[in-house]
Amino acid sequence: MSAVLGVSALYHDSAAAIVVDGRIRAAAQEERFSRVKHDNSMPIRAVEYCLKEAGVAPSDLDGVAFYEKPFLKFERLLETYLAFFPRGFSSFRQAMPLWLKQKLFLPREIDQLLSGRYSGPLYFPRHHESHAASAFFPSPFSEAAILGVDGVGEWATTSLGVGAGNQVKLTREISFPHSLGLLYSAFTYYLGFRVNSGEHKVMGLAPYGEPRYVDTIFEHLIDLKDDGSFWLEQCYFNYCAGLTMTGAKFHDLFGGPPRRPESPLTQRDMDLAASVQKVTEEVVLRIARSLQAETGMTNLCIAGGVGLNCVANGRLHREGPFRRIWVQPAAGDAGGALGAALFVWHQLLENERRPDSRSLAGASLGPSFTNTEIGARLDRLGGHYRVNEDDRALFAEVAAGLESGKVIGWFSGRMEFGPRALGNRSILADPRTPRMQSILNQKIKFRESFRPFAPAILEDRVAEYFCWEGASPYMMFVAPLAPGKCRPVTADLAGIPALERLQVDRSEIPAVTHVDYSARVQTVDRELNPRFWELLHEFDRLTGCPVLVNTSFNIRGEPIVCTPEEAYRCFMYTDMDVLVLEGILCHKTEQPPLAGADEYRRQFRLD
Repeated sequence: MSAVLGVSALYHDSAAAIVVDGRIRAAAQEERFSRVKHDNSMPIRAVEYCLKEAGVAPSDLDGVAFYEKPFLKFERLLETYLAFFPRGFSSFRQAMPLWLKQKLFLPREIDQLLSGRYSGPLYFPRHHESHAASAFFPSPFSEAAILGVDGVGEWATTSLGVGAGNQVKLTREISFPHSLGLLYSAFTYYLGFRVNSGEHKVMGLAPYGEPRYVDTIFEHLIDLKDDGSFWLEQCYFNYCAGLTMTGAKFHDLFGGPPRRPESPLTQRDMDLAASVQKVTEEVVLRIARSLQAETGMTNLCIAGGVGLNCVANGRLHREGPFRRIWVQPAAGDAGGALGAALFVWHQLLENERRPDSRSLAGASLGPSFTNTEIGARLDRLGGHYRVNEDDRALFAEVAAGLESGKVIGWFSGRMEFGPRALGNRSILADPRTPRMQSILNQKIKFRESFRPFAPAILEDRVAEYFCWEGASPYMMFVAPLAPGKCRPVTADLAGIPALERLQVDRSEIPAVTHVDYSARVQTVDRELNPRFWELLHEFDRLTGCPVLVNTSFNIRGEPIVCTPEEAYRCFMYTDMDVLVLEGILCHKTEQPPLAGADEYRRQFRLD
């Protein structure tokens, strides 16, 4: 047995992953165990889980890989602070303690992480090498072009390259401070959302607006060349020297200071979101066209935080030059842990690679629990439940509940790796119910009303409902609704506030149809996720609709649930009707009160 452990930590979304004899055995983010969203600490619990799941002791490891080169990143920080001195001193003073305590002493930190039981080699691939490896090596392609786009690694913010066999090679990059990811994060900050976690809110807000500021962005903020290379005008930004993303010139350019978090959204906010989204799509398209012309390849692999922009991915799929595109489902820094392990296994240790579309196991790489374990845990919580040993009867009961309008918490199999719930840690509902989107946002997720929900659909039925063919198992592409499933909007939209227009019935599956008739599609494969497929199949048999609303099993501000206890508490804290934990069913009406539930709900002003 030969094993390599990968680790990402100390910046954003710490994670661990392990590869044993070339097979990805386990991967998980630290936040799922610590319950601290986007936890960036050393992933003690995630490492412990990965080693236990793989049956590997630290002393058995052949290598440990950290996802970037800390000294190269430190060099960039020092050069940046010196270049902007004295303006950058406050940022420098805030950053240095963590560097001097941990980041400059990664060998010591990793030794502590493994309890001093590992004495083998440590590997430090570059940040974008880890992204490239995470994108190419689990992909189904024997060769492909590779695109990595994020905020910043050590110096690189965008990298282009190729993968072939068991090797990846980066051939071109764009360097800090010129960054598409940081441009998008600047608008995330300006629109009052949290950087590194609120970017998806900007993407979801964009369809409510008009891209009125695209020309302004291109004239003042970004100089974009035909080959996709670009340059950002730094006088508008503050991320190099300060503790904020934008500066006074940025605020003057767009007519005022940043929006206060949680304050009402205006039409200008929506137009700004639409504008930066369109600019991002144009940059990605130009880079991709240039990359295809350089490499001549027909396959593309994508990773990096910008790879989570599924609207840009969808447009690239429709308009770009590549025949097939594969996006790493954990495209951000968490995926860097997996990429680092794969980079060492294939590229440095020169182990053979056999392309396999199922090598990532549907991203089902986290912990799972048996009915016996779940029952014992529910007993300790005082939960009332029924064990159903017959899966067919279980699926029939759950499908009938969904048809009647119930919201179902669905906990099945191994927890997903990455930010998307893919049918293992999901909240499910009937997409045909016009008010379901509002119910889920207000009573279940406790989040902003403008946020759309994603559809999960049987893979062989996807072309009936969406302008899409083939697989999209990781919810990484937005596609238009099929024309035959759209309904003309008869309401007078001029009299409806923009953020309420999502409630206007516009399709046969309104709960998952955004205001622009699009959806972030997940196709469900019978082999990758048989239980979720069976439930969808039963719902289709009952209703004639092969689609369910699928959203992550969590509440706003919290990580996706990992354990049965967390699932039960989330169920009890919200207006979910039924909880399914493998073969165990809990009905809300049969549960005793849970201590703390009322106080929890009051913080969201629900009572």
